[in-house]
Order: sequence, then structure tokens, then C-alpha cells
Amino acid sequence: MGIEPISTLLHENRKFPPAPAAASGFSRWHIASMDEYRQLHKKSLQDPEGFWASEAGCLSWFRRWDKVLDWNPPDAKWFLGAQLNACFNCVDRHVQSGHGDQIALIWEGEPVGPQTSHPSPGSAYAKEPEIRRLTYRDLQIETSKVANVLRRLGVKKGDVVTIYMPMVPELAIAILACARIGAAHSVIFGGFAPHAITERVTDANSRIIITADGGYRRGEAVALQKNVEEAIGQLANTGHIVNHILVLKRTGHEPPSQRFHSGHAPAAIGASPTKFHWWHEIEALVSDACPCEPMDSEDMLFLLYTSGSTGKPKGILHTTGGYLTYVNTTCRLAFNMIPDSGQIFWCSADIGWVTGHSYVLYGPLMNRVPTLMYEGAPNFPSFPGGKGDRFWDIIARHRVTQFYTAPTAIRTFMKWGEELPARHDLSSLRLLGTVGEPINPEAWIWYHEHIGRKQCPIVDTYWQTETAGHICTPLPGAIPTKPGSCTLPMLGIDAAVVNEQGEELPANKGGLFVIRKPWPGMLRGVYGNRERFISNYWSRVKDPASSTPYYFSADGARRDEDGYFWIQGRIDDVIKVSGHLLGTMEVESALVSHPMVAEAAVVGMPHDIKGNAICAFVTIKSKWFADNPGQQPGEELRKQLAAHVAKEVGALARPDQVRFAEGLPKTRSGKIMRRLLRDVAAGVEKITQDTTTLEDFSVVAKLRADEE
Repeated sequence: MGIEPISTLLHENRKFPPAPAAASGFSRWHIASMDEYRQLHKKSLQDPEGFWASEAGCLSWFRRWDKVLDWNPPDAKWFLGAQLNACFNCVDRHVQSGHGDQIALIWEGEPVGPQTSHPSPGSAYAKEPEIRRLTYRDLQIETSKVANVLRRLGVKKGDVVTIYMPMVPELAIAILACARIGAAHSVIFGGFAPHAITERVTDANSRIIITADGGYRRGEAVALQKNVEEAIGQLANTGHIVNHILVLKRTGHEPPSQRFHSGHAPAAIGASPTKFHWWHEIEALVSDACPCEPMDSEDMLFLLYTSGSTGKPKGILHTTGGYLTYVNTTCRLAFNMIPDSGQIFWCSADIGWVTGHSYVLYGPLMNRVPTLMYEGAPNFPSFPGGKGDRFWDIIARHRVTQFYTAPTAIRTFMKWGEELPARHDLSSLRLLGTVGEPINPEAWIWYHEHIGRKQCPIVDTYWQTETAGHICTPLPGAIPTKPGSCTLPMLGIDAAVVNEQGEELPANKGGLFVIRKPWPGMLRGVYGNRERFISNYWSRVKDPASSTPYYFSADGARRDEDGYFWIQGRIDDVIKVSGHLLGTMEVESALVSHPMVAEAAVVGMPHDIKGNAICAFVTIKSKWFADNPGQQPGEELRKQLAAHVAKEVGALARPDQVRFAEGLPKTRSGKIMRRLLRDVAAGVEKITQDTTTLEDFSVVAKLRADEE
């Protein structure tokens, strides 16, 4: 398989050298030059056991390892014989070392007062947001209490606890409490519907669910507890019994169902009782002392389910020692984390996704840098037209130093206009990051200029749920950046672009992105499904000399003449036009480079002659409407955009259709759901795909209505 290397035709040759540490507001860089990076990367591949043993030494272990790595492809075991605890490394060791009174977590709730519209420029909120600051000692006390609650409810070491909560401090506390007693956590994103909860609880054989009565999103209370109750009703049909529901009172908008008031579920749910417990009531019954359970390095730390367009969700299994080592390292290096230096780190992801696990929770806490959590949406309160500046307001008020968000969010901010961030003092920012999908070069430049004031390095990170942490990313201070490229591999990562035979391809030839050697953060399996683990990740590409399987990411990529990686999207997200495979990301980048385009998504649609044709869904910048009052974009602009793509990419990539959209269907984590757009483009009458993560279904309905 080969993907046409069309990004060479986008003329993306801008290159930004790393700035001196002081110019970016840092006291130092962890890795300060390209030479240092190359030496360390070479060493990490030549002596991986020595390198990762050194990195693991940054953690606190109850027992050291007997052997660093046992590699029996595709199975890896790291730090054999060693024992440690995740909660201890995030919390207790900082208390024991005299840092217990330092801030560990800063939380801000979404509600700001009774008004539904944004205050006028320069005014304060009608009511200050709810803000909580928890120290490491606070976390030690709270995680101990919840750990004792879980034990009181019968949770044992090795059990799986399902967590379905809003972005509140208790979510972090619940996760760490599980780790404290050696129970694995399975966090379900709060945007999922009851059926998704049912699937995940059943697959994990979980007998307890931690939830909240609700959470806030754009001013509305999301009924989380109600969804759990509905899921329990569905579980009755499978014979799976949830023994306990632990509920945090967050919104107070809805009491528990009458059937739970007695503490027992009705007969319809099953013969065994399902008991309801208020978090605050049962927590008052337990001690705040609970030692951390020693865990073997290869003991399961958590399950995190990933879903695709087909098949049931996969429970990605991560273990304790390797995950903590890898996330600690990548977090420190990519974000240049330095304790006691005044840093405030904010990753805007929901903890329901792996980004939230690794870079809202575990990574910052292990590195002893305060981590910020925000409960709600970036456009609440909102300006007319749904615009919002809440993110910039949060950065200014909390003096955030490192900000990590998704390209989709950045493109949305571009659409809303640079005047919104300009209202706020963003001078505290020292580093910016992107995560979730490749970033279009023009969005990168906007982020660099309007958020980073041309002073902040941008780390464009590429990784997956399965990898635990960053696989490719520029290291600030060392690696020059190119807009749209995730640049070079993380230390310890042997990445390559290969063909189907596993042969490494020359520069600017598109192929399959693989990792050729094990790393500590790699997934250990798909829970309960060995066959899926092998077939999804280890069966497609092998070493041509030894037949050793390579880890295949399911992404296409190319590597340029400087060795930089350019991710071209999922192999599923390529379009075969007249026998040529085109990466959708780079066609989208061409569209976004047009001065009137805020965002674009490209999909294939059936074509009698070409096999597939390109359909582009485009969101237009507000400037176009200001320049053309009372008008809607039409055929003239469609022709301009199609011609622009042909000019930038080539005639082969010219879209057959350009459809204007007020918005694009996205998950709440910010990823565009291109599979839904494929159905719209193909004229599918009824959407049958899983839409549980869709942020706003009305976006799809509007696109379909426009087509009709």
C-alpha cells in the first residue's frame, strides 16, 4: 500500500528553530539541542534496557526489578519482579518528601452565574466560577477515604471499577483511589449513552460504578446518573449484576430513581441487589488512612475502551510500571515540566480519553507540576453566534504556562476570530501543544501567532490510546518545528514508514507507520480478546529479515528529507481516486490554507468512473459573511476552493463536491467524525453507526437537510 505524498505539493517549507529557554520563559530545557536529542535517541535504541532503567529510576519503587525487559513478540513485560503503586507516585511520595502543602490540582467548574449571555467586554462574570485547589496532602486524604469506601463495598485488588463522571476533582480522586488499593479503573467518557456503558461494564466484568447525579455542559445539567440507571436496566437482560452505584452529588438537579431509595434494585434488574450510595454519606463512615497497595509492575492499572465504526469497543489494557515510566518521561520532556518553577499545566482533554489519563492526571502529578481541570465547554458563557472566550479567560486568570488542546478546537477558535484571545492577557503561556489528529499548517500558524504571541514553542504530538504517551513530537529547545509535522520520534521509539513487506521507504514516499521495537507504555492486550490484540496491531507488518511483527498504528505517514514524520491519517481515511490513494488530511490542509476557510473535512464518495470522488465539507470564516452581507456562500466560492486545492495539491485532489456547513460533526474530545460525513456524502438514508460520542447530532441533521 502506498499513499500519494501530496504534502510535498502543499509547499509547506516553513521551519521554526527552537528558541533559547529564557526567550520562552523557562529556566532551562531538559534537552537543549538537536545534537543532544540525536545522541540520546541513538543511545535509547542501542541500549533500551539501560535507557528505560534510568528513566524508571525517576519513580518510587517498593521493590526494584530483577530484569528490565522480557520481549517475546508481540508480548512485552517491563521491570519484572518490581513493585510500585501509581497513587503513591502521584501523591504520597510528594507528601513524604515535604511537598504535601503544594497545589497538585486546580479545578474550575463551568457555571459562572445566572446569566446566559456573555458579559460585555471588560466586565467580570456576574458570579465568580467555582474554583477548588487541592494539595498533595488533600489528595492523599481524599484518595484514602474513597479507597476505604471501595473496600467497604467489596472491591478487591485486581477488580475493575467503572467510573462515569463529569470533569470534577472527584473523578481524579476516584481514579487514584482505585490505583491506591490495586483495583483497575475503567473510565467511561461522560458523553457516552447508556448502551455504551452497558457494553463496557459487561466486557470488563465490573460490579461497581462510580458516577455523579450530573455534570455541566454549556449551562445544562447532563444526566449521568440517569444514564447509569438505564444501563443497569439493560444489563438485566445480559444477566450481569452491578452490585453498587456510588454517586457524587454535583448538580442536585434530579434525585435518584425511586427504585434505589430503599437501597435495592427492583426485581426487573435481577435477583441480586444493586445498591445505591451517596458519595458524601458513605465517605463519612470511613477512615482517611489507607496505605498504598504494592503492585507488580505488570499488574493491570486500567482499561480504556476505544471504539471504531465497526465491532464492539476494545478494552485497551495498560499495566502499572511501564505505563507510569513512559508517561512520566514523555510528560517531562515534551512539556518541559520543572517542579517549583511556577508552572501551571492545562490539558483541555476530558479524563474519559487517554489524553486525560496521561496528561491531565498521571503525567503532571508524577512530575509535581500543578494540573488544571475545567468542567465545561469553551463557549460558556457565550457570545452571540455561539462564540466563546472561556479558555482564554481561564488561562489569564490562573496564569497557565503550558496549554495542550486539540487541532479541532484551534480551528474553532480561528473561526470565532482573533479578537477573542486578544481580550485577555495570555503572557503567562510558555509552551503550546496539540493532540488528537494532525494539525493543518494554517491552524498551527494561527495558534503560534495569536495564542503563543510567536514566542511559545508548539509541540505537535502524535500518539494513541494504545501507546500510553507521545510517540512523535518535537522536544522544545531541541527540535526545529514544521507546521503540520509531528517531527521526530520520542526517545526510545523506533518508528518507521514502511511498505506492506515491512521495508523502510525513502523520503517523501507514503506508507504505513510502524514501531519496530517495544517500549514501556505499549498496550499489553485487548482485554479478554487475544485474537483481536494480534489481528489489530501485530499481524499486518513484519520485519522482512526476521519476520518479527511490528506494531502497526493503522495510520499512514511519510517521512521527509529531514527525517520528519507527517501523519496522513488513518488508513481508513484515505481515498482511492482513479487508482491513486490520497491522504485526507493534506487535502484538508489545502482547503484550510484558503483565507476564507475556517475548517474542512474531506471524505470519499462513490463515483461511477473514478471509483471514488472527493467530497469536501467546509466551514467558512465569519470574515466572508462580513464582506458579503446578507449573502450565503455559493457556486463561485465552491469553484474558488476546488481550484485552490488543485493548485496546491494537484488536479487529482480537486474536490468533486464542496459543501458548506455551519459546523462539522465532532466528538466531545474534538475529533471530526468523518465516518458520519461519508454516510452523508454517499446519501445514506439512515445513519446506523454508533453516535454515542457525537457532541451535537443536530449538525448531522442540518447537513442532511441541506443536501435534501
